[in-house]
Amino acid sequence: MKRLGVNIDHIATLRNARGEFHPDPIFAAKFAKNSGANSITIHLREDRRHIKDIDAKKICSIKNLLVNLEISLSSEIVKKAIKFKPNFICIVPENRKEITTEGGLNLKKNEIKLKKIIKQFKKKKIRTSLFINPSLADIKKSIELKTDCIEIHTGKLANLVKSKKDYSNEYERIKRCSLLAKKNDLEVHAGHGLDYNTTKLLSKIDEITEFNIGHFIIGESIFYSLPKVIRKFKDILKKK
Repeated sequence: MKRLGVNIDHIATLRNARGEFHPDPIFAAKFAKNSGANSITIHLREDRRHIKDIDAKKICSIKNLLVNLEISLSSEIVKKAIKFKPNFICIVPENRKEITTEGGLNLKKNEIKLKKIIKQFKKKKIRTSLFINPSLADIKKSIELKTDCIEIHTGKLANLVKSKKDYSNEYERIKRCSLLAKKNDLEVHAGHGLDYNTTKLLSKIDEITEFNIGHFIIGESIFYSLPKVIRKFKDILKKK
């Protein structure tokens, strides 16, 4: 069964716009789970532009809720992650001026630091994922780093599909990477820019077991409600 992780960062973005307490990300995490999400994703960014430390701490402490905490390579954030004890961690790149995550990790540049961080999380029995570009070289490096999972950055594919351009090459790249990862016992996830169409397309790749989706779900929920949008994605992931 393919799993759906719902990213609730933009619930916090909306709350922060007024500097008040509503809408509450903690309530959102519980509500999304009760609406069918298999897990909840939150990104504790270094600039704290949406999820705050107290949000992460409280959400990670909710009983029977699987939490996927996205973090950078920052030693301060790594320490916080270990303290909060999420079920899963996904290490992602961060750029101060970016609007959203722009691509995968530079594995070669950060190899030594990543090895150390992955080892720390493994000691705490936290499932660890690396957010990477759909590159066979990055898959091979992820295998060397002994991470548990990889999450493939699907932004380029999503943009090609939405622009009604030829996406076949990018799709094949993702498929080849997924096959290689699975053959080497790496769990394969997908995320970034996904909507109904791109999720339906990628759900045909058997090796991808988890889809982490945020912006589209929260945006679409304004019009159609969170339970209905989650249900639609769950229905897509049940079909092939």
